[in-house]
Amino acid sequence: MVNVQLSPSSSAQFEPTIAVNWLNPSVMVAVAVDLSAGPPNIGLYKSIDAGATWSTTLLPLPAGFAGIEAPHIDYLFPNSFVVLAHAFDSDGLSGSIVSYVSNDNASSFGAPVIVNQGFGQFVNDDQVVVVTDKAGSSPFFGNVYTGYTHDYNTQFIPGNTVFFNRSIDGGETYMSPSLLSSIADFEEFPGIAVTLNGILVVGWITQDNAEFEIRSSLDGGATFQTQTMVTSVVIPPSPLPGYNFRCLTYPNLAADISNAPASQGNVYAVWQDFRQGYSDIYIAISTNFGVDWGTPMPITGSPVGSQSFFPTITVSPTDGAVFVSYYTNRLNPPNIDVFLATSRDGGRTFVNTRITTTSFSVTGLPLIGDYIGNAIVPQTGRLVTVWTDTRTGTENIWFGDNQ
Repeated sequence: MVNVQLSPSSSAQFEPTIAVNWLNPSVMVAVAVDLSAGPPNIGLYKSIDAGATWSTTLLPLPAGFAGIEAPHIDYLFPNSFVVLAHAFDSDGLSGSIVSYVSNDNASSFGAPVIVNQGFGQFVNDDQVVVVTDKAGSSPFFGNVYTGYTHDYNTQFIPGNTVFFNRSIDGGETYMSPSLLSSIADFEEFPGIAVTLNGILVVGWITQDNAEFEIRSSLDGGATFQTQTMVTSVVIPPSPLPGYNFRCLTYPNLAADISNAPASQGNVYAVWQDFRQGYSDIYIAISTNFGVDWGTPMPITGSPVGSQSFFPTITVSPTDGAVFVSYYTNRLNPPNIDVFLATSRDGGRTFVNTRITTTSFSVTGLPLIGDYIGNAIVPQTGRLVTVWTDTRTGTENIWFGDNQ
């Protein structure tokens, strides 16, 4: 396993995600918050040699905004990449969800599109994820789905809800937003999964009553079924014991679109949980496209008292293998590593391996971002992960794999 630095050491970057062109896996594209120009921008890091070398650029800041952050990226057949992010004004308000689309393997991007506009203290959209429908048997193949937290009345009596938008034209335009969660609850990032038959599953963890909730759509995100609870959650403290950085708890979802007979209906949800008195990564599995969920179980095998957090999940579309990348201090606490939990039996058992080649310090840092990212090369089973790493003395984006 080789670690490669994607972003320049001259400035800080954090919150990376990554996508791979499934038809041409030499093309890999990562995005992250990039501070090289001063205010937060979206750094775009592209490789055309399967991750050996990377180019760096910044996506253009949308007109009328002072900064942009929290980017997420996904791939769309045949040569498209879609980036969603949170843009804001000079007061840090009017948070708006913005979409960028490239149809030439991230060589160029069209003008940014406003998905949901923010307005001062009254509407602030943040914490966005994007997932494309790449399931070959889905009647909604090619749809782009985005979920985000919709904060409102932020300077008065604040509220927080989960909103959802969909695009049926490759991210060029978006349908009207849908409110998915209750106004009585408070949530962090939502998670999104698309199943083999195109069923859409959106989940979130309520921070007030600590429940993992989902809603499913059978019609490509046009309508959603009644909210159901997957499990209760014991939310880890933020910061984690012994650290200073923010550590938000939210679900990350993925579904098996491989058509492997033993797992073709599976949907997986992972999150960090404090039920053992320390933060560990848990998984819950549905074997019937998100209708029912099994009992949660830990997957890291970490020593008791270790802190493991920020899981991200990908499922191979070729054989249904499950990959969960995460931060952990299991080797050299308080220093951090990135590990990978791999299951080849539908999530029943996991083998954990180290991705980082050296542990790195996060002592005293107030923020290391709120997530990391991974992606699959379907043809070879290569799982690539991107994360924030301080081994250079600065928060930079690094890349590693399972091979």
